[in-house]
Amino acid sequence: MPTNNKPNRLIAEKSQYLLQYAHNPVNWLPRGKEAFDKAKRENKPLLVSIGYS
Repeated sequence: MPTNNKPNRLIAEKSQYLLQYAHNPVNWLPRGKEAFDKAKRENKPLLVSIGYS
């Protein structure tokens, strides 16, 4: 998957696992209230990564 020069919201995370995806073109959100509220508001499912690297 190509990388993007503009970081997404994961750039502020402390986890090295999450930081791997900070320049990914997907608009990832870290697990938390904001992500759950957005999914509920937009009536969309959540994709939860449990770590595979």
